Amino acid sequence: MSRMKSSNLGYPRIGENREWKKALEAYWSGKLAEEVFLQQIEQIRLGHLQKQKEKGIDLIPVGDFTLYDHMLDMAVMFGLVPKRYDYEGGEVSLQTYFAMARGSQAAVACEMTKWFNTNYHYIVPELGDRKPVLTKNLPLLAYREAKEKLGINGKLVIVGPYTFVKLSKGFAAGEQADILQQLVPLYATILQELSSEGVEWVQIDEPILVTSLSKEEMNTVAAIYKELHEAAPQLKLMLQTYFDSVEHYAEVIDLPVQGIGLDFVHGLEQNLQNLGIYGFPKDKTLGVGLVDGRNIWRSHLSNIGKLITTIQREVEEARLWLQPSSSLLHVPVTTSQENRLDPLVKNALAFADEKLDEIRLLQKGLDSREASVIEAVQQGQRALQRLAESSARHLEDVQSAVAEVTLEHFKRKSPFDQRSEKQKAVWNLPVLPTTTIGSFPQTAEVRQARQKWRSGEWTTEQYDTYIQEQTKRWIEIQDEIGLDVYVHGEFERTDMVEFFGEKLGGFVFTQNGWAQSYGSRCVKPPVIFGDVQFKSPMTVKESVFAQSLTPNPLKGMITGPVTILNWSFVRDDVSREQVAQQIALALRKEVEALEAAGIRMIQVDEPALREGLPLKKSEWGSYLDWAVNAFRLTTSSVQDTTQIHTHMCYCEFHDFIDSISNLDADVISIETSRSHGELVASFHHHAYNKEIGLGVYDIHSPRVPSVDELVNMIERGLQVLSPNQFWINPDCGLKTRGEEETIASLKNMVEATQLVRKQLAAVK
Repeated sequence: MSRMKSSNLGYPRIGENREWKKALEAYWSGKLAEEVFLQQIEQIRLGHLQKQKEKGIDLIPVGDFTLYDHMLDMAVMFGLVPKRYDYEGGEVSLQTYFAMARGSQAAVACEMTKWFNTNYHYIVPELGDRKPVLTKNLPLLAYREAKEKLGINGKLVIVGPYTFVKLSKGFAAGEQADILQQLVPLYATILQELSSEGVEWVQIDEPILVTSLSKEEMNTVAAIYKELHEAAPQLKLMLQTYFDSVEHYAEVIDLPVQGIGLDFVHGLEQNLQNLGIYGFPKDKTLGVGLVDGRNIWRSHLSNIGKLITTIQREVEEARLWLQPSSSLLHVPVTTSQENRLDPLVKNALAFADEKLDEIRLLQKGLDSREASVIEAVQQGQRALQRLAESSARHLEDVQSAVAEVTLEHFKRKSPFDQRSEKQKAVWNLPVLPTTTIGSFPQTAEVRQARQKWRSGEWTTEQYDTYIQEQTKRWIEIQDEIGLDVYVHGEFERTDMVEFFGEKLGGFVFTQNGWAQSYGSRCVKPPVIFGDVQFKSPMTVKESVFAQSLTPNPLKGMITGPVTILNWSFVRDDVSREQVAQQIALALRKEVEALEAAGIRMIQVDEPALREGLPLKKSEWGSYLDWAVNAFRLTTSSVQDTTQIHTHMCYCEFHDFIDSISNLDADVISIETSRSHGELVASFHHHAYNKEIGLGVYDIHSPRVPSVDELVNMIERGLQVLSPNQFWINPDCGLKTRGEEETIASLKNMVEATQLVRKQLAAVK
């Protein structure tokens, strides 16, 4: 038996059947009392730990579980509750915790943004309002629970101080040192208490170390860990990185910690090169991230076996932990319930549980003589080989079309200023045109109707009639509200990526392959397993029907190629750029079909464009070039009078404003209500000449914004934007909101817009 240990970095929170999500939403809706809710959550949390114990994982992560988000947990542990909440110190109540996450009628929610380049969103801590204090040692409580109730001597997981501060907001760059000076002693107290409790290992996550840090920043990191080591010298710290290679390898391996975790999947080439050049300390443990924690394919175990052999030339096996490349938070729980998938695909999949099984196989050794090990390894190799040889991955017409793409495919017929004049003449919209992003509330009745159709209880004709009734009703509601540009509501759609994946070739869908996006919001990403091809129009029927009900302009709605790519589990045998081009060519045909059917406003959503942005700035250019080209490949064949819209989610707009402009969309809407002021400020430094909608209220919160609040948001936008380029809209789709709050919010939005229009007219 190998002396290498097996380790996990984090386990999916949601449960095999989304028990976690259901408990949260039942509590929020008042169906569960707090005590009962916490009891259910405890059962789920302990069940996750027990499963990992039964699988034989040596180092089980404890403390990675959360009621909403791990960064929010850190903020409340340090009492970092913004002043707009009714908080007077001490332990943070559950009500305040969820108000920070979701907002309340009294206070807007904290900002939410992407966790590095994943599809997980975290709550951004606000550090400027209060001095941090330790309200409760959450890792200590998690450790005690696991040990007392399950006999697990867990490896505590905590977000490291430098990552926590770098991903927070509310302070100026020059104040970072002061904040760290306040926070690091609190971390030291946590570690001291853990050491006194008998904890052996703490996994301290510092994924910020894989980003483009300066030498000065690394000096700060070194000072932090010197202080933490001196505070708890007996405690073993595993400094864990993931998502890429560490930027300053030589400095990182010199930090006063007992272990360092590196990603040998997404940072393989550079981490391996650094290991060969600089070696690895003889007194440290190396956490080797070998199994992909972010994708769902089986591992090529023979290749990993060779990698382990290479690493063992520098690090003896007794100092190696075999583990996933990152937390398994980003993948579904288990393939055991996937009974409808084509075996060609299912047999090539590995979700969280199967990835832990792979870790154990690697720990036992691929040269093991155990029959079960031999069979498991051979079974995986056969499954991957069959998929590689499948005809679905060798469609000559798709591959030829990609090979024939030229620069002309990426260009609109005329530049924006010429198109804009033609579009204004056609549409004759008022100043500050009002619209929505696309979807309207999907009630339980809508979901039940879809289920009846899918189960065969309803015919397609019955279902289509129902969808048309819903569409007609919401066209009438938009009339009543007074919007300028309509949408059909997307009642026929489930997830914005799943809907298109179901109608394109090269995709398959799981029954229970859910992953957490934010809070209780779970998504079931499509699986791109083969070449992507267009089959037939996907959105034309519903859009044409809706347009027939109103003389007002109506936007056709499709999801863009980069978002479909980034929100899917993608085949790993070809480049992501190549897959994006296949998707773009298929969507190009859909755009052309909409235009031919008379839909002359077409929104191609790219909320996940930034998600694929590499973590190292030196690699941004290459990604943005092909991502922008994929969007333009989708949209550039239309006439000048066809107005192309797009929508993007929370993003640091100023980071890549040039690339956003290069999309060459006529109108872009940005999801900015939680960080509206920062985006507005960025326009003081960056010019933007196209039309743009700054989301004027947050759809992730149930609160209804007041007219005065919305007027203020619009006026702030007008400080940096011309009225002729400014559209008014919510900051995202409204599918998850209730009907009453949606209608009230949109009415207030339109009323606020009309007030501002009157102000502008008076000035003239």
